Amino acid sequence: MRIEPFAQIKARAVKRKGSQKMLDSLCATPLTNKQILAISDDRFLAEFTKKVFQSGFVWRVVRQKWPDFEEVFFGFDIQKILLMPDEMLEKKATDPKIIRNLNKVRTIHDNALMIQDTSRESGSFAQFIVNWDKQDLIGLWDYLREHGARLGGNTGPYALRALGIDTFLLSQDVEAYFRHHDLISGSLRSKRSLQTIQSVFNHWHQDTGLSYTQLSQILSFSVGDNFVGMSTSAP
Repeated sequence: MRIEPFAQIKARAVKRKGSQKMLDSLCATPLTNKQILAISDDRFLAEFTKKVFQSGFVWRVVRQKWPDFEEVFFGFDIQKILLMPDEMLEKKATDPKIIRNLNKVRTIHDNALMIQDTSRESGSFAQFIVNWDKQDLIGLWDYLREHGARLGGNTGPYALRALGIDTFLLSQDVEAYFRHHDLISGSLRSKRSLQTIQSVFNHWHQDTGLSYTQLSQILSFSVGDNFVGMSTSAP
């Protein structure tokens, strides 16, 4: 497997964005372990819930309604969520202040339970995240998919990124790069493809010292339509 030197990828991204300064301004800096440990369990549940509701829906609408979500679901307090009987949860799913989707509302309880169980073993969900080996981010994604509710695909990873936790993402641009360079074939989310992608990102991380977040964003800016003047959001 031939891995392109990341310096070449970064040079393309700089050219597309016009300057190193512009590229740097578009790349996020992930939180330190100390900062992650300050994230309470309720904030993990809130972000997981937000990404579940944004999946397949208009993100802007979810953001507009989010203060009401926080109010309706007690600030996503884990214990309060878990004490709610099914009838109460179903009633909340009919509240016009939120997006009324019973199946997605039910994930709030399920993911609260996952966070509680994980926290009991690790001390807190944040500690669990900090303890996870970054060279196996796809394993963390699998954990969220298997133990959580509707956190598979990009939902779990996007929630982690939104919280400031270091991770690469499988955006369309990232996928296009790996296919164009014949690094993967077939299903993007096959075990073989995911292991290859993780391995390549690990190589770049060790070679450059850049975070997985920065590597992912710079890679995305180096391909597709990411030229000067394009959207400043990146995976």
